Amino acid sequence: MIRIKTIQKKFRNVQVLDGISADFQPGQVVALIGPNGSGKTTLIKTILGMVRPDSGTIEVDGKLISAGPEYRTGIGYMPQIGRYPDNMKVGQLFTMMKAIRKADEDKIDNDLFLKFNIPMILEKPMRTLSGGTRQKVSAALAFLFNPPVLILDEPTAGLDPLSCEILKEKIISEKKKNKLILITSHILSDLEELTTHVLYLQEGRMQFFKELEILQEETGEIKLNKAIAKIMKGYHTDNEWINQMFAVNKDGEIK
Repeated sequence: MIRIKTIQKKFRNVQVLDGISADFQPGQVVALIGPNGSGKTTLIKTILGMVRPDSGTIEVDGKLISAGPEYRTGIGYMPQIGRYPDNMKVGQLFTMMKAIRKADEDKIDNDLFLKFNIPMILEKPMRTLSGGTRQKVSAALAFLFNPPVLILDEPTAGLDPLSCEILKEKIISEKKKNKLILITSHILSDLEELTTHVLYLQEGRMQFFKELEILQEETGEIKLNKAIAKIMKGYHTDNEWINQMFAVNKDGEIK
């Protein structure tokens, strides 16, 4: 469904993406993981056309995204930080998005819209919302148009435990509908019950792209954080990033 071929992207002297190639298919829930600055968000923005690669190609349903923005109508995107006009009311935002997408009401997916109690805040300006409530708005918008592809950048950041569970249940539900879902998160425990595949980036390079079950078999670890830590010890002698991403005890063991 999404094919990435040797994507290169440099910002000034920093190589942010270095020869990334991958094929993402319907029914996959791909965890895009790696330390800060590894290129995860840049890769997402490149797929969305928000960042133009220096070289390489991206295809969605067999069509190059450089041919035009129409492909984006099939993608639901939840940004890490939702930025909306401060004075726009929540209800106005949803009305505007429906008008832009020319969506039929009978095709609208109001599940998260209702479960996150968005109707209760329709008259509130966006500037008055807490970070967690903005996340709920972003999630409801991402799923609203029932897209075949979902791209979720740190989706649980700022959400309370109940809202996290509601969102995870929704992702599992969409997975059963054979949708392609790409997720980034530093909270790997949030991904364990969702993920089918893991793509690990380090300094703009793809270190591996594996099925979760294969990763677990190769490492002998069931927990995603322990499996990632063990396999990456084979790639790097400097494990500072592991200490940052996981809890490490005084003996250097992953908790």
